[in-house]
Amino acid sequence: MIECVPNFSEGRRLPVLDALAQSIRAVPAVRLLDVSADPDHNRAVFTFAGEGEPVLEAAFRSACVAIERIDLRAHQGVHPRIGAVDVIPFVPLYDATMDACLALAHRLGARLAADPGLP
Repeated sequence: MIECVPNFSEGRRLPVLDALAQSIRAVPAVRLLDVSADPDHNRAVFTFAGEGEPVLEAAFRSACVAIERIDLRAHQGVHPRIGAVDVIPFVPLYDATMDACLALAHRLGARLAADPGLP
């Protein structure tokens, strides 16, 4: 089992937060465990878990929603930011390994570079 804890540069607009949550919930075999949004920082941290492939898919879908819906040119908040999604950590749980998480991170990076065309 792998946990994923992406940090999004959005903590105020409920429709965007709902779209992010729905993109994660829409992936079978992934459970959204927590959402923590802070309007002052204008940042949200989502926590979800499952097996590797479904977690990878949920991370990709939620990142695509963030890229589509979060415009940093208009973003204001006290937390520093570098993107619509600042970090997408994968955390090994139970029998998962750090190597498996690292492989997922590399695959996600390659997919985000190819599909929505991130640099």
